[in-house]
Amino acid sequence: MKIVVDAMGSDKRPAPDVQGAVDAANAYGVEIVLVGDEARVRAELARLPDVPARISVLHAAQEIEMREHPARAVKEKKDSSMVVGIEQVKRGAADAFVSMGNTGAALAASVLYLQRIPGVHRPALGVLFPTAQGPCLLIDVGANTDCKPEWLEQFAIMGESYVRAVLELPQPRVALLANGEEESKGNQAVQAAHALLKQRAQTTGLNFVGNVEGKDIPARLADVIVADGFVGNIALKTAEGISKMLNDLIRSEIKSSPLTAVGGALAMPAFNKVKKILDYTEYGGAPLLGVNGVVIIGHGRSNEVAVKNAIRVAKRSVESNILETIRRGVTPSA
Repeated sequence: MKIVVDAMGSDKRPAPDVQGAVDAANAYGVEIVLVGDEARVRAELARLPDVPARISVLHAAQEIEMREHPARAVKEKKDSSMVVGIEQVKRGAADAFVSMGNTGAALAASVLYLQRIPGVHRPALGVLFPTAQGPCLLIDVGANTDCKPEWLEQFAIMGESYVRAVLELPQPRVALLANGEEESKGNQAVQAAHALLKQRAQTTGLNFVGNVEGKDIPARLADVIVADGFVGNIALKTAEGISKMLNDLIRSEIKSSPLTAVGGALAMPAFNKVKKILDYTEYGGAPLLGVNGVVIIGHGRSNEVAVKNAIRVAKRSVESNILETIRRGVTPSA
């Protein structure tokens, strides 16, 4: 298996991107192509011990910055690490692409070069949302801000396919994110999507459990939670902000007195377990579902652990043949 990694993706590129790739190559036995400024990438590799022979470098003279206009950057920077990397997947020279770079640019490049799976209206970005019972998939989290009901229905199909194939859940529970559990809740698109999913459940056996509210996401009342990209992104970013706030408050209170410092030290193993559950780096990256290739997109602030785990997610997606699973679930007439 060969996985292409955008070495110029993360905020602190190329250090975490290269380190994570080396760690993944050693841990998972995959062949990795690092795409980016060859001189900078090789300089980073020279700093690291135990670089396996299955790491190679593909030069790309340009890089797409986080603040650039996604579509314009993809069209104007055809020698960027992102475009060159995705082209490797398009040509069949690689099995998957991983980037911690500009999400919009990764989406634009994937649609432009890989195109959509036949029958898919719009690709969607899913993210594994941490809960005490294990992760659930929130989809979409930013690729599509205004959605038609049939798009939401397809997000549910693609998300269900991903969770079934990659997380190996035989019958994932699928729900719509709304402002109430009742069937009548939600805007017009959500209500219409509810009817479509209810009908699909009756005809195909989709395990549709209805609507869930925002508070139900961390309670994992469903394994796949469907929203348009506007609502999904707000839900995700709000959860990330609350998690950081709680972590900062706990640290601050622990340090506030000698007594709490002692108690904090005693409770540190428990705190570390909770932190691991909530740590986004453990889940690696978000799959872009609906394009004709395996694409995993991570946070710009990703460290080497997140990059390594994103590569693990890509490997698992290829092994589970997620593209074929989605093709079977989404038909041209859907």
